[in-house]
Formats: sequence, structure tokens, C-alpha cells
Amino acid sequence: MGTDYDVVVLGGGAAGLSAALTLGRAGRKVLVVDDGLPRNRFAAHMHTVLGHEGLDPAELLARGRAEVAAYGVELAAGRAVALTEEVSDGETMLRVATNQGSVVGARAVIVATGLTDRLPGIPGLAERWGTSVLHCPYCHGWEVRGRRLAVLVGSPVGLHQAELVRQWSERLVVFTGSTEVPPGTERRLRSRGVELVAGRVVEVLGEGPQVTAVRTADGTVTEVDAVFIAGTAEPNDTFLAPLGLARTDLPMGMGSFLAVDPAGRTSHERIWAVGNVVNPALGVAASMGAGTTAGGMANMALITAEFDAAASAANADLTG
Repeated sequence: MGTDYDVVVLGGGAAGLSAALTLGRAGRKVLVVDDGLPRNRFAAHMHTVLGHEGLDPAELLARGRAEVAAYGVELAAGRAVALTEEVSDGETMLRVATNQGSVVGARAVIVATGLTDRLPGIPGLAERWGTSVLHCPYCHGWEVRGRRLAVLVGSPVGLHQAELVRQWSERLVVFTGSTEVPPGTERRLRSRGVELVAGRVVEVLGEGPQVTAVRTADGTVTEVDAVFIAGTAEPNDTFLAPLGLARTDLPMGMGSFLAVDPAGRTSHERIWAVGNVVNPALGVAASMGAGTTAGGMANMALITAEFDAAASAANADLTG
């Protein structure tokens, strides 16, 4: 059996490291388990992060790891494969098993394992992900503003994305493929000059990392400079399944995610979940804030338990 910690943080991205920093500064014994595969690893720059505009996301995480280590937080490579619980002497202990073969105990766990973006198997799409095939206009829209943009729609989320992307360019073509577009939605998009193409996209063309065009099944080639697509967001939380934590279905068919309160607490009183593992729309700054909040709340939960235990013991001494 491995070492026991006050808190084990699963995931060392922006959310996880922010939680660990808060807990480290509170004097907690903390372990961060991270597989080194953050969601934004495909991008060379991150945006809308005040004070860090344009910074390489890898540099942010390197700084974060150094900062948490300075407060005694331990970091270990790996990912969680199972999370179980046991109760001993009235105290709940969570056991985290990793793919490295280790098992560690924790009085509380913060899940910040992010999500995986699943893209359709269209040739030319995945290899340009994060460069000229994009998902978030707030993250990448400024860099492609005013250019020939395309949105590939595969779900209702894509139609919402189409309206959003129109803010960054008047030259927008939306490939609806097999997605049914309500007449009102079609009129709404066309009212702002958006071109709609019903053909199924079969290939994204380009030179190296740069998109140059989109080909549809009928052979038509449409020249574009960047493609936006909302892939299928799969939260990295399967290791939690045996605990039966409450889940919620996000709007617009975005999928099933862990249900959490505003501070990130799940239906288990000692497990928090923050960042993209519970909300695919969160950017770096919002994930950092969520991690900080969850770290503080996890610390408060442990403080409350410690005072409860101490008060109970003191009362027992008085009545004994």
C-alpha cells in the first residue's frame, strides 16, 4: 500500500495545479498524478488568460509545477485507473490506483483529468488539430479573423458554433453534412451572409499544417483558410464509474458529465471535479479559477472534519 495524503489531485493541467497550489499553501500533504497529456497540448499559444496572453501552454504548466513543488506538493507521472473508498474508525479513505501500479490513499480527491476531443475520421482533419483545425473562436478566432472560415457541423453544438464564428469573419461557409438544419436556423444564418453547404465533407485539404480547402462528396472543393469543428467531448472519468457518482446531461447533446455543485463537489462528499472533465467549454483561466475554488473547499472540508473529531474527543473526555 502506498503513502497516504490529505488530498490527491488527479490531473496536472491548469485546473489541477491551481487546486494543488491552494492546498500546498494551506500546508496540506498533496500528490498530483498527471499523464502529461493536457487537452491544449496541440496548441502553441493560449489566449484570453490575463497576464499570460500568447504564452505556450506547456510553459504555463512548467511554471505551475515549479510553483506547487515549492510548497511541498509531490508530483507523479501516471493516470488513475481506479478509485475506491473504505471507512476505518469512522474516517473515509479514498484509494487511487494508477497505471504505474501504485496505490495511494487520500482523505479527499480532486479530479481534474480533462477530456478527450474525438474528431470524425475525415482525412486531413486530425493532423491539423490545434493549428488550422480549431474548436474555440475565443482561443483562436483573433488569429484567423477576416479570413475564409469554415464550420463543420456534426451536431446541434455545431450550429451554435457557426453563429459564434461569424463574429470573427464575414466570409463563413457552414458545411451541414447530415445534420438537419431547421428552416428558422437556416434563415438566421443566411441573414448575416453565412453560406450553407449541405454536402458531406470527405476531405480537408492543405499544405502541411495549413488548411487550404474542403472537399465534399460530390467533388466540390471550397477554398478556406481555417476550419472550426466541435468534436465529441469525452470526459476522462471512466475510473470513477464504480462509485456511481451523479451525472448530468449537458445541453445541445454535448454528453454526460459528472454533476457538481458551484464549488466542484460531486455527489461524494470527499470528491471534487473541476475543469474540462465537468465542463468542456471552460478555457484555461476559468479552469484555473475552478481549481483554486475546489482546492479551498476541499481544505475546508478537511478542517471541518478535524475540528469535529477534536471536539468529539474533548467532549468524550469531559463525560468520561
